[in-house]
Amino acid sequence: MTIKAVAELAHVSTATVSRVMNGTAKVSPRTAERVERAIKSLNFYPDTNARALGSGRSNLFGLIISDITNPFFPELVKAFEDIAVVHRQDVLIGNTNYDQERMQICAQRMLQRRVDGIAIMTSEMDDKLVKDFSQRGIPLVFLDAATAGPGVSRVQIDYSAGIDDAVEHLIAFGHRRIAFISGPLRLQSAQIRYKAFVESAVHDHLDRDPRLMAEGNHRVDGGHDAMARILASGVAPTAVLASNDLTAMGAMGAIAEAGLRVPEDISVIGYDDIQLSAFTMPPLTTLSLPRADIATAAFRALWNAITSDGKKPVTGTNCMVTPRLVVRGSTGPVKRQKPAKEVSVKRSGREKK
Repeated sequence: MTIKAVAELAHVSTATVSRVMNGTAKVSPRTAERVERAIKSLNFYPDTNARALGSGRSNLFGLIISDITNPFFPELVKAFEDIAVVHRQDVLIGNTNYDQERMQICAQRMLQRRVDGIAIMTSEMDDKLVKDFSQRGIPLVFLDAATAGPGVSRVQIDYSAGIDDAVEHLIAFGHRRIAFISGPLRLQSAQIRYKAFVESAVHDHLDRDPRLMAEGNHRVDGGHDAMARILASGVAPTAVLASNDLTAMGAMGAIAEAGLRVPEDISVIGYDDIQLSAFTMPPLTTLSLPRADIATAAFRALWNAITSDGKKPVTGTNCMVTPRLVVRGSTGPVKRQKPAKEVSVKRSGREKK
């Protein structure tokens, strides 16, 4: 089956069929529908290599993420791919596992596949690789990292606004001794969240005991270990804010192992609002990052860059995404201590007050 057969059945030229398949020029909705029917009727699957030669594009976007095992990223991938399908664009996914060497391998693989653009939803990108892509005219879009410029766009998370909302929520419940579990501080994204919490703590005059701060790894085990260290330090926080939901879930496990309850003894807030967070016991209060908004902003930045008629690199865009606090059952009022005279004490087998 050839593109010529499709053209004959749809009563259009082969050039029109090519335009419909590649999306390289406007075609009337009626004509496009006729071509689509012919393609479906003939069960025609175009040669992607031939399409790339004809259009000068691979019809392939790269999407680089940090951790495929973190539910936040598959949800982001799905949202990005949903948009790509509508625009007849395929997606090549790379997973860095927070490792710089794997980041380079992912980037090189995408260069070899001649992707039309890359969405880098991680902060491990090397400056040299950014330069390599720019020299080849491949548009990029980053999550948090980099600065918008020719051929480079940025989707920025307003971490400060989100963390301020979380801290204010805890302060309203009477919490002043709030712990924070960061991600790996070698990562720029973790540094940004850490700094945002410190600034919020200073602004609201919270207890700034260094034992309230612990570094995790953005995973459940890291959150568990970090919370265990905080509890073992003797500082006794009344609440903890975690760098992401997996960290928060690990922290809740460590709190339970210590014989404490959430939120009666310690309130817990996560970050991301992955689907699982609504089904923990108790359900996790968290800062929701809208994956659909992030994916849409990233895709549009790349799509606008590759469909521009200009010969020079399109000036990148900067899109701000603001988290939203989702209040569930893992946060509550500070536990009140009973006055000394109300505490029961057993002496010589008798209970006195």
